[in-house]
Amino acid sequence: MKKGFRSASLRNIVKSVGMTTGAFYGYYKSKEELFEALCGEHYEFLINRFKRAQSEFAALPYERQPEVMGEISGLCMYDMLYYAYEHIDECKMILCCSEGTRFAGLVDEMVELEVNSTHAYQEVLNKLGRPSPKIDPQLEHILVTGMFHTFFELVIHEMPLKDAENYVREMRSFYTAGWMKIMGQ
Repeated sequence: MKKGFRSASLRNIVKSVGMTTGAFYGYYKSKEELFEALCGEHYEFLINRFKRAQSEFAALPYERQPEVMGEISGLCMYDMLYYAYEHIDECKMILCCSEGTRFAGLVDEMVELEVNSTHAYQEVLNKLGRPSPKIDPQLEHILVTGMFHTFFELVIHEMPLKDAENYVREMRSFYTAGWMKIMGQ
């Protein structure tokens, strides 16, 4: 937590818990394997919960999608928030300390999924006779990336949960209204 994956030396990690490097290798093959053991299931929960929300939305009949656009994503955000707060140290390690691991790309992976889902939703709107203007790809990337960083700031700064719940509600209102405006809806 103090130095991040890349800067933390295995020697100092094992020393800090009163273990020898030799004893460590009896449990893990590498520092990477240790980080995986600490963070892997939490990363998988976050990314898979987000993927599930995207799939649930895409599976809805086209006519329902505009009606419930914010509901499914809202439930997902709260699920991820509550999970992150239950596993705050592990989630903060993913968000702040994972450079050099497969976990460092969490936000980028979510951005790519969201951008693809946005394009699919634009196709749905077109099929419903409610065409959406083309969104500049750079602007879209900036907005989506900002949305995820905004959300994860709650976890990184360990906002009191009641405040975080309110912030998520306000963020959802802000981003939903903004996206609807940009999409001509």
